[in-house]
Amino acid sequence: MSAPTLTGFQHVDSLDSFPDSLRGGLVAIGNFDGVHRGHRAVLDSALSLGRKQGMPVYAMTFEPHPRTFFNPANPVFRLTPSVQRAEVLEACGLDGVLELPFTKAFASIEAEAFVQEILIDTLRIRHAIIGYDFHFGRARAGTPDFLKAAGRDHGFDVTIVKPEQDEGAEVISSSRIRACLEAGDIAQANALLGYRWFVETSVQHGEKRGRDLGYPTANLRLADNCPLKHGIYAVKVECAAGRFDGVASFGRRPTFDNGAPLLEVFLFDFAGDLYGQTLRVHLVSYLRAEDRFDSVDALIAQMDRDSAEAKAALSDLRPLSDLDHALFFGG
Repeated sequence: MSAPTLTGFQHVDSLDSFPDSLRGGLVAIGNFDGVHRGHRAVLDSALSLGRKQGMPVYAMTFEPHPRTFFNPANPVFRLTPSVQRAEVLEACGLDGVLELPFTKAFASIEAEAFVQEILIDTLRIRHAIIGYDFHFGRARAGTPDFLKAAGRDHGFDVTIVKPEQDEGAEVISSSRIRACLEAGDIAQANALLGYRWFVETSVQHGEKRGRDLGYPTANLRLADNCPLKHGIYAVKVECAAGRFDGVASFGRRPTFDNGAPLLEVFLFDFAGDLYGQTLRVHLVSYLRAEDRFDSVDALIAQMDRDSAEAKAALSDLRPLSDLDHALFFGG
């Protein structure tokens, strides 16, 4: 019997809707928030093995993040929310992602039942690939060694991938990237991701002060727990009209109202109405900290300098990787 034909990338959100085209394949299991270079060591290993053996290759991940489920008062900031994570996984070359709801019932599954009922009975996997620190099942009883032994007992292969380190021999992790964002170190965050980090959200109506200043901006609200340092950034923006260079301010506007944090984005060489549109904003470099100015004229003069610096930073960009080329440069 021939294997079911793959019909493009599939974003599956329940075991009940798991497609036959992915059964009997190779699954890479993890949270994959950010799909950073450490994650891609797992995914690249999965793709290499799966393609050699003619198997479909997909990721299994979880929503919400398990740490958020167990501590909802302190949710984990998502580097890549569900839709964006799936897009990055697709750009990596995977055939799909199975995003399992992380519920109380799921958290209570014994490790043995996870293997038998999900991996074997439902997914019928032939190979599982995990990172060195992946755990599963109630009380995190499913260790990498446990899964390796289960594979031997049940007839599927298991590959455990060692931690991926950066050029300074430090382990790459999502928490480390979040710390870089908090410090305003966009260059390091992007280097660890292997692509320019981006946010995607819809344009909101604001106070429209930017028009009076000569800098009409698109106002975007980021997640309440976004750790990004307040300041000025050089950005690339995708909208319905195309791709534009720009400069953005993230913060509370201390010269005016010191209000709730907003990402205010000014697109160079653009004229039009962005209200209601969804923008994708790639953060390229951090220019300076947010500041309060004694006069509007002083603020405008600084905005002129910021724009010139942003244009210089954006003038000769090169892809950080093949993935960055696909996500940032459009293929």
